[in-house]
Amino acid sequence: MTATATDEAGDGSRALIFALVALACGHMLSTLLRTIPAVSLDLMAADFQMEPQALASLTSVYPFAFAAAQIPVGAAMDRFGVRPVSLSLLVGTVFGAIASGFATGPESYAVGQVLLGIATSGMLMCPMTLAAKQLSAARFGLWSGAILSIGNIGMLLSSSPLAFVVDQYGWRAGFWLSALGGVLVALAVYMLVPSQPAEHKDDSSPLSQMIEVLRLGLSRPLRGLIALAMVSLATSLVLRGLWGGPWLMQVKGLSRVEAGNQLGLFTVAMIAGPLCVGMIDRRFGHRRALVAGTHLVGALLLALMALGAPHYAVSVLLGVPMMPPQYDLVLFVLIGLATSAQPLLFGMSRQLVDAQTTGKALAAINLAFFLGAALMQSLTGAVAALAGLPAVLLFMAAALLVGSLIFLVYTRNF
Repeated sequence: MTATATDEAGDGSRALIFALVALACGHMLSTLLRTIPAVSLDLMAADFQMEPQALASLTSVYPFAFAAAQIPVGAAMDRFGVRPVSLSLLVGTVFGAIASGFATGPESYAVGQVLLGIATSGMLMCPMTLAAKQLSAARFGLWSGAILSIGNIGMLLSSSPLAFVVDQYGWRAGFWLSALGGVLVALAVYMLVPSQPAEHKDDSSPLSQMIEVLRLGLSRPLRGLIALAMVSLATSLVLRGLWGGPWLMQVKGLSRVEAGNQLGLFTVAMIAGPLCVGMIDRRFGHRRALVAGTHLVGALLLALMALGAPHYAVSVLLGVPMMPPQYDLVLFVLIGLATSAQPLLFGMSRQLVDAQTTGKALAAINLAFFLGAALMQSLTGAVAALAGLPAVLLFMAAALLVGSLIFLVYTRNF
């Protein structure tokens, strides 16, 4: 009898693992789609007969739609359950990828990007919600890290492998393959994720929930965290997903595949970074100092990368035409590690609010992350058009610096 119960528990555990992995593959697809422009922006812009900087600003509709849809998608999961919402989002992702691949100009491309932003907005929340409902706090901590790691594999796929595909078959092939991936993930979710009754935790309208989240996010206890969240994830996502490739190809003269190799190592650092920061946090504590210190270091590293461009301070100081690509590779890896303290902001938010508002506090931080990414992507497109790529890196460095200082001011009593 005991053996049978143990076998059933083991089967249940394995079934949950398969379900979480299937849902996490949706998050992996999301990160892949979000970072396709990093290695294909120049070709897309030429195809649409527009400047790369203008197309970069246009791609910000994706993260804007992504941010706007998060709270309504979260409400839908409470009301309908994880499985139907996930399947609906994956269908939308397939249609969005097809629409982006068929785009003939900036308008039709923007439509595809809006569809993708809405459809992929819940790809991280789906496995996180299932894990939170099914796992203990200790196991949830382990699986939340695993889900993020699986998701970031999408950025590995959009580095060298995607660069090779784009070189061989054109930029549209990235969207065709993503659409196929969406179909496969949807089939896996359909077969592996169980149907569960919705819990109806909050029957208020999505607008009411949005207003409550915004009100909490602007409150004094969370103001410093929100300020840093607005620029923290934005910096790493926009650098990895948009400007890293053009910087390496246009400024440093690397081929598309060579740039993809460097961006791949940058992504590996982004995968390993949260684990390293988490271990340091558990070992030594001092969470506020760790969060602020890593982001200030990230700002310095971005500035050093910008100043290694031709005729900029570091190159002039060392008497070289420009710093070699190996210099950028080291900085990319260090930036990936230094900007990986974002998950600690979730932990800090839980310490600053009462239990009744913890969920909304986490939603406020999450919304700040992706709204900040949308704003950063839009603003850096304008900066690139006006002043060039080194100015983009300096702008992001300044944003990290300002966000870190506001964070330190508002968290003095933490």
